[in-house]
Amino acid sequence: MRYNVLISKTARRTLENLQEKDKQRIISKLKELTNNPGKRRTKMNIKKLRDTDPTLYRLRVGDFRVIYAIIGDEVKVTEIMHRGKNYRGY
Repeated sequence: MRYNVLISKTARRTLENLQEKDKQRIISKLKELTNNPGKRRTKMNIKKLRDTDPTLYRLRVGDFRVIYAIIGDEVKVTEIMHRGKNYRGY
């Protein structure tokens, strides 16, 4: 099953303000989320976040974290943040 990746306005703004190399790395990983986005695999550091509704996942891309939810056949990226930012509120 193929998933559509949707990026929130907040995440899109963050992505646009990153350096080009970081932006390209994140975009490349987001494209990989179209196939089985909830499954951990080689070179995709994915972790299911605990006690969230809807269930959220964290994708690690270098020093950045991508927070997303899988809803139906869509992957909704809610936030992209630097690892130093606290995302424990999710």
